[in-house]
Amino acid sequence: MGLLQFPDNPVLLDGGLGRELRFRGVAVPTTIWSAGVLMSDPAVVHQIHLDYIAAGADIITTNTYGIIRSDLAKEGIEDRFAELNTLACDLARKARDDASREVMIAGSLPPLGGSFRPDLVGSSNKIETLYAEQAALLAPHVDLLLCETMSSAAEGKAAVKAACDTGRPVWVAWTLHEDQSGNLRSGESITDAVQALQDLPVHGMLVNCCAPESVTRAMPCLVKTDTEWIGGYANTFTPIPEDWELDGEKETDGSLTLRSDLDPEGYAAHVTEWLKTGATVVGGCCGTRPSHIAKIRSIIDTDARKANNVI
Repeated sequence: MGLLQFPDNPVLLDGGLGRELRFRGVAVPTTIWSAGVLMSDPAVVHQIHLDYIAAGADIITTNTYGIIRSDLAKEGIEDRFAELNTLACDLARKARDDASREVMIAGSLPPLGGSFRPDLVGSSNKIETLYAEQAALLAPHVDLLLCETMSSAAEGKAAVKAACDTGRPVWVAWTLHEDQSGNLRSGESITDAVQALQDLPVHGMLVNCCAPESVTRAMPCLVKTDTEWIGGYANTFTPIPEDWELDGEKETDGSLTLRSDLDPEGYAAHVTEWLKTGATVVGGCCGTRPSHIAKIRSIIDTDARKANNVI
């Protein structure tokens, strides 16, 4: 399925994966996060992909967010970098093959110095080289590359530049500040982030892994980019500390707790606002589940029937 073969309706991404593994009782290492599950419980990753497809997702995302060379090195398995990227792609492709309908696969390119931490991004030259390696591994197996949770304009540019070199369509998703200003976690505006990509052939611009209210605030700026695929996929966390690090996350320490008001109904109310503003891509990030995606699917399908005078 090519990007231009999407239906006229908004495109629906899947939901979170790392937190979903924990919801299902799978032990997730704090160093390599969801990458560890590729070795210990690959069947669960495959099943989650299937569940998101069954819920109505048009795109499933590879479980490669946690496959980072420096993190794998902490566990003494850096030599398995290529193997794990390929395995994550294989699981997504198997889920697509096992599904009863056609879906696309997005290859996730994650932050390399820590999620939500613009201060840990590192030099553009260094991370672009690392992104080029991972993008080259993912590209043969996916329909598009998704540079996600980019916390600064420079981080987004390095990832996008490397991804574009593969020839695959590229989407970028920036993560936004907890102050709900609609700016990146670096403090830069969406306009700043877009300007950094002006010479690159980006097919989609989104925001992700931030409060849904922040996505709502950013949507008018995304609409002004005149990019075909725009939108967002929020997390359901309470505000994330600015100095948060994955190594310090324990399930019991309360550092990343979930909001009580973002069940499928509550989350979908925000998504409805994004769609009204002009979003063409919506979905969920950390803390959202197949039930969230199913609720959004219902809203999209109902709106489509109304538009076609079916109901």
